[in-house]
Amino acid sequence: MKPSLTIGIEEEYQTIDPETRDLRSHIDSEIISKGKMLLKEAVKAEMHQSVVEVGTGICRDIKEAARELKCLRSEIVGLAKQNGLRLAAAATHPFADWRKQDIYPDERYQIIVQDLKMVARANLIFGLHVHIGVEDRQDQIHLMNAARYFLPHILALSTNSPFWLGMDTGLKSYRCKVFDKFPRTNIPDYFPSWGEYESFVNLLVKTNCIDNAKKIWWDIRPHPNFPTLEFRICDVPMRADETIAITALIQATIAKLYKLHAANQGFRLYRRALIMENKWRAARYGIDGKIIDFGKQQEVPVRDLIYEYLHFVDDVVDELGSRQEINYIHRILEQGTGADRQLRIYQETGDLTKVMDYIVYETEAGLSREPVNAAIAQ
Repeated sequence: MKPSLTIGIEEEYQTIDPETRDLRSHIDSEIISKGKMLLKEAVKAEMHQSVVEVGTGICRDIKEAARELKCLRSEIVGLAKQNGLRLAAAATHPFADWRKQDIYPDERYQIIVQDLKMVARANLIFGLHVHIGVEDRQDQIHLMNAARYFLPHILALSTNSPFWLGMDTGLKSYRCKVFDKFPRTNIPDYFPSWGEYESFVNLLVKTNCIDNAKKIWWDIRPHPNFPTLEFRICDVPMRADETIAITALIQATIAKLYKLHAANQGFRLYRRALIMENKWRAARYGIDGKIIDFGKQQEVPVRDLIYEYLHFVDDVVDELGSRQEINYIHRILEQGTGADRQLRIYQETGDLTKVMDYIVYETEAGLSREPVNAAIAQ
């Protein structure tokens, strides 16, 4: 069965005090309660009370996803302002201290904190998750195996977390290093079949490692409840247009890999250990570094490999109707990722509150003023 290639996007945002530019809990505000009244299941709280998440519905194509995402961002920006806060899209806060953050009073989060202790409390990060509709479970595993190779490329484009606790970490995505303290993270192994993956999950459940498959937090996974492949490797990008471009590239990747699979033309599979080498380089250097071209067995500038990647998916882009959205990747390569731009502001000003002001400004850039309910109803 050919996959539907539908799209779902989830973004996590910071709620910011406009005076201090530090994180501020929204629990006493009406952001979540009003958001749920207005946006239903499209908005929810996360583990830390200074995090708010939005999620689109099931979108047929990238244009529908783009409309809905921009409307959701716009609505949450407005609700934050009504409650004396600002919204910021960056994968770490430049100087906030995780030790001062409150945990949302939800039983699920209390269980995670009880299980993972300080690792969970320190997990003050903000990501982008992209769901692509792949209804056949066997296809999900096949496509996950092949798509693993491209995860470092995608991470490099999304990097947006160079600071932590007031320090320049030297990494473009420090979020990766915070999150990989969790168990069952990073690049997954190769699985020969859906049956073998299912046996793996069942073993973890049987041995009390997990109580359900949602506690497998890999960079890409078959979603346990939805007929989707979920990409979880990305930092949340600053601009909505960046999220949309990266989402379009992810959708095109699955479309191209399925096209090869349907034509009985396999994509070469690489060991997890090799892909992890590239993930480290992507997290450390972003699009300014080099990652390994395993076929050539040599280092290649990330920008060159991104151009090769765009050429690889080019023959499915027009069929998906996403050429305009994917073309924004060129702008990311020219202007830099969110991490590059944060570092630029800091180098110019030496002031992390100015970096925070820039993040807030970019978070609001290019958003639709169309009422979100109209977009969801389409």
